[in-house]
Amino acid sequence: MKRFDSGTLIPGSTWHTEGDNEAEVVRRAVENLRNLHGETEIRPDMVERIKERIVDTDAKPVKH
Repeated sequence: MKRFDSGTLIPGSTWHTEGDNEAEVVRRAVENLRNLHGETEIRPDMVERIKERIVDTDAKPVKH
């Protein structure tokens, strides 16, 4: 499972989404930017910034 917290990109935002894969999470994040933040154009650099902030929620802690 993948997760994106918009507060990592937009200070003060508490919106987040999860999905089975990165593409689904990016699609939902872009949809959120359009619907809730009024963005009409999502530039490729914004998509890259979203991707950089997606985390894997299935990751197990590394034992040392």
